[in-house]
Amino acid sequence: MDMLEILDKLDQIEILYEPIYSADEHSIVAYEVIGRIVDKEKVIDIEQFTYSDEVPEEIRAEVEQMVVRQAIESALHEIDQIDLYIPCNPNLLMTDFGESYFSLLKELIPEQKLHHITLTMNEHLFKGDIRHVHHVIKYIKTYGVKIGLANIGAHSQLNAILMLEPSVLSINVSELNYNKWGSRNYVFTTLRTLALKMGASLMVNGIDNIYQLQHGWKNGARYYKGAYLQKPASSFIPRDTLKPRFRDECEQFIATEKKLLKHKLEELKKLEKKITSSVEQVGPTSGHVEKLKELAQQLQEYTFRLYICNGEGFQTTPNITWKHNQWILEEGALRKNWSWRPYFLQNLLKMRQDQVANLSSAYSDIETGELTRTFSMALPNNEYLFIDISYNYLYEHNIVN
Repeated sequence: MDMLEILDKLDQIEILYEPIYSADEHSIVAYEVIGRIVDKEKVIDIEQFTYSDEVPEEIRAEVEQMVVRQAIESALHEIDQIDLYIPCNPNLLMTDFGESYFSLLKELIPEQKLHHITLTMNEHLFKGDIRHVHHVIKYIKTYGVKIGLANIGAHSQLNAILMLEPSVLSINVSELNYNKWGSRNYVFTTLRTLALKMGASLMVNGIDNIYQLQHGWKNGARYYKGAYLQKPASSFIPRDTLKPRFRDECEQFIATEKKLLKHKLEELKKLEKKITSSVEQVGPTSGHVEKLKELAQQLQEYTFRLYICNGEGFQTTPNITWKHNQWILEEGALRKNWSWRPYFLQNLLKMRQDQVANLSSAYSDIETGELTRTFSMALPNNEYLFIDISYNYLYEHNIVN
């Protein structure tokens, strides 16, 4: 269907509402607006149409606002009880610096209800200076309107996300299958951390099966939508429609996660016991590198690198590293300082004060590129031992994360 055909069928635009569920209430907390035209067996997504450069901006802006008007007019009686996510193409918004779009919202919705509106936009598709969008959005947000950024991923720009200060970050998992989960964990982890720092919520979109729902739940998503939960419809449905099922599934997730965490804790205790026992037996210090090498040999099943630092984070021994099927000394690491690492000094003080060991979160080793976790513990004479755990051991014992 070409542009003229679409324009000729604007009176056939169908407005659908896709339910958004929350993990804390297990019920519908919002709806996302979808505009489409169905012509025989062909479906035209209006949002995709509004991003088409083949159509003049003023026409696309008019069509987008047409969808927004119809959606709000049909849902106005529900807005007191539920939030509405409406499409907002930032390129079209900036054609008149948001004046026509925001005037439409104020025309349709009483000011005291504008906090129920979330503008959803694809920031990575904006073609101008994001600072200009920021100024317009900042003004609109003073009325209580919220911002949601859709399809967040590797293509997204951090400065744009931080500048727009969204309330919701949405990631699409419709193409996420079991084999890809590991490679996408970094995306989830990064977004989860970013959302937490910003005070935003993470939403998982495009859920087609229970595994994607569980993956979102496990990675800290608060909001969920997709065909597995509920397909878009032309009207709203009772808020608690899926509550019993959603609650039961979450209870299964909780039981599985608790079992997994229990196993991980047991494995971590075994690892800590083995390391601390070997350390007590060998007694490594920076003045006796051979003892550090002896410790490496005892811990060969667990580690690929060991070294010692002082209380200021300066490395006081070479790296003892497993390379070419043998332990070697890497003198180049001597006297390097690691205090720039996040939480490094804080962890040193905690280990010394509380006399406890520390196991870092998983991260990619700079030299090998493999995932690792670093076990560290306090030694006598203000020294600290660091042991980089091999990925094979982490993987085999299911303690990568």
